[in-house]
Amino acid sequence: MVCLSALNVIFKHNNMNLLEQIKENAKRQKQTIVLPEGYEERTIKAADAVIEQGIADIILIGNKAELEKKAADFGLKNIAKAQIVDPEDHPRKQEFIDKLVELRKNKGMTPEEAARLLKNPLYLGAMMVKVGMAKGEVAGADNATGDVLRPAFQIVKTKPGISCVSGAFVMVLKDKTYGDNGIMVFADCAVLPVPTAQELAQIAVEAGKTAKAIAGIKEPKVAILSFSTKGSAKHEVVDKVIEATKIAKEMAPELDIDGELQADAAIVPGVAAKKAPGSDIAGKANVLVFPSLETGNICYKLVQRLGNAEAYGPILQGMAAPINDLSRGCSVEDVVNVIAITCNQAIALNQ
Repeated sequence: MVCLSALNVIFKHNNMNLLEQIKENAKRQKQTIVLPEGYEERTIKAADAVIEQGIADIILIGNKAELEKKAADFGLKNIAKAQIVDPEDHPRKQEFIDKLVELRKNKGMTPEEAARLLKNPLYLGAMMVKVGMAKGEVAGADNATGDVLRPAFQIVKTKPGISCVSGAFVMVLKDKTYGDNGIMVFADCAVLPVPTAQELAQIAVEAGKTAKAIAGIKEPKVAILSFSTKGSAKHEVVDKVIEATKIAKEMAPELDIDGELQADAAIVPGVAAKKAPGSDIAGKANVLVFPSLETGNICYKLVQRLGNAEAYGPILQGMAAPINDLSRGCSVEDVVNVIAITCNQAIALNQ
């Protein structure tokens, strides 16, 4: 779930507000985002604000008359500019049914079952993303994470060459000497408990891309972490990190990636000079990739609490198109912010 309250207050980067950079980029390259939870109060209010600010074009799923009444009740002026799609009756209904049957035929999907599922706004929203009607989806204000992600995994699926989805956190540190002016990306902290070497490599590559697309880090320096630095310890889990590093470099030769590195060797220049003198990443890392979900989740929470850092995410990475899950405790501002981030993910995917 993504929860980004007060992001506009504390996300500072290169003397500019990073969130404003994200919004401005979204405005310049406007994307269409579908919001399946059209009836949900925070969602429709956020849709109104996004349209007013010119951040994105919006598709709301729901009955037109009911949504227009809600908009009038809340005093919203811009919902008339949104595209409204009724899950019960819309022009592409049969096309979407046929597409879902095709996508899930190996699972025994029938036209009747597909028709039933596509009346669910979360399935319909995922299908709109799949066929390119929308470039991304934001949901979760009124639905559990599993309910949001299930249709996304079944319909949108992962990027070509990527077999796993992971969750990255953007960390904003008080000490600006670390990372990129105090901004770092941590992954995976949310999704995959015990990644294989291949999956860990994918997480590293995707985290580097997230750093560029979302965190505004122009030159990601990705460190794949371990309890060993350059052969200082021997263990099968160290071997996995070494193999993941090799695979990641082959996958994305344009990215600066290194491993295996201990955390201090990754971020402290003095330690790096002693432990990994030949590394271009050691001591300069701004993207930290953890060898397991356990370590990633523990570390981001410790940095957040003990270091008084801000942690924002998880931002889902690895999907063929961006699908982001909100916290059910989100604010209207949170929804606006996540829509802007989703736009930036979509822009990066199309570059």
